Amino acid sequence: MARKLRVGIVFGGRSGEHEVSLAGAASVMAAIDRSRFEVLPIGIGTDGRWLVGGDPLRALCDAARLALGTGSSDAASKHELLERATAADAGAALARMESSESLPPGLRANLDVVLIMLHGPQGEDGTVQGLLELAGIPYTGAGVLASAVGMDKGAMKDLFRAHGLPVVEYALVRRHDWERDRQAVARAIARDIGFPCFVKPANLGSSVGVSKVKAVEDLDGAIDLAAHHDRRILVERAVQGREVEVAVLGNDTPMASVPGEVCYAGEWYDYETKYGGGRTTFKVPAPLSADTTDMVRALAVRAFKAIDGAGMARVDFFVELDGRVLVNEINTIPGFTQTSAYPRLWEASGIPYPELIARLIELALERRR
Repeated sequence: MARKLRVGIVFGGRSGEHEVSLAGAASVMAAIDRSRFEVLPIGIGTDGRWLVGGDPLRALCDAARLALGTGSSDAASKHELLERATAADAGAALARMESSESLPPGLRANLDVVLIMLHGPQGEDGTVQGLLELAGIPYTGAGVLASAVGMDKGAMKDLFRAHGLPVVEYALVRRHDWERDRQAVARAIARDIGFPCFVKPANLGSSVGVSKVKAVEDLDGAIDLAAHHDRRILVERAVQGREVEVAVLGNDTPMASVPGEVCYAGEWYDYETKYGGGRTTFKVPAPLSADTTDMVRALAVRAFKAIDGAGMARVDFFVELDGRVLVNEINTIPGFTQTSAYPRLWEASGIPYPELIARLIELALERRR
């Protein structure tokens, strides 16, 4: 009988998407085929400390719950994510090890591949990917370059535009320039982008630090919030239309799923709407014309290739009221709970969740070969 592949599942991290990562990892650990894969949970705390052995998922959930409290606007959604994560069975693990510096000692010898379930800075931006490259460990998803470009929305949109992909009008603001001359920046935004617009950190996801700005007098607070998370801020025109998502899977010959449409009652797709129970419906397949369906699928593959993606990605689109299709962004480590868009899109395209996990592991090993 062939030896099971030893799969490290790394989760947590120091970004504002810590709780999202824990919920995704819990879902993967519950669904992964244990007859083929031996799972080693690897947690990274909000302080950057790596935790292996025992039950790192539960330990990080408990720590996050204590730190979270109830005061923040997204606290309820985050507590809900933590409840989902706590229900997972992590299974057997190595003897407990902790490390505040890169990989815990001896971990390399116990792994065949790493399944990355991190989101945001220091997880999705090429840093962990570079660490695993140095350690010689195959890992799921995009490489260093594609991860970095996919994380930085400004660089991503610059690259998309260079490849002829249709994108919404946008501008990049540096925190230094904003602090030096707020009025000049505000005038440029009013002239080049207009209102309403969205203001967001260039290097973050899950709608953390994002604001919808309806008038110039609201710009200060929105940019200050985004600048708290990042030194580069993206400002883009608010699009009126439908939000459509397509999942991509593969390495050199990627394929696109059927598209899905995100529908919600709120004014925009903020953190609470994304992760609060019952606030979003996801129509799969999206009720689009055949031509629009073909277009978003083809554009998704083009966007994936433009950043030199690998393994997986979710590409998000706007379909404006006049039918114009715009590429919004690419997410190289999309949400990965069983009810998240990426797995649901592949489920509707004929790849069930446990098989999707296995394919990502196979693609990681293929890429290393």
